[in-house]
Amino acid sequence: MPNRLASATSPYLLQHADNPVDWWEWGPEAFAEARRRNVPVLLSVGYAACHWCQVSELALMKR
Repeated sequence: MPNRLASATSPYLLQHADNPVDWWEWGPEAFAEARRRNVPVLLSVGYAACHWCQVSELALMKR
């Protein structure tokens, strides 16, 4: 799986670069790919210092 977040500038996105989820940064390419594949867009919103964002990552995205 490509690591699209490895070159992100956001500290929050970089925290998720090693998740077993095929994350895309927000942008027209992500929406075009979702339309092409006919799949929904899952949006994750948070910030690097948020405790509950880190708890959610452990519970939902690393299992």
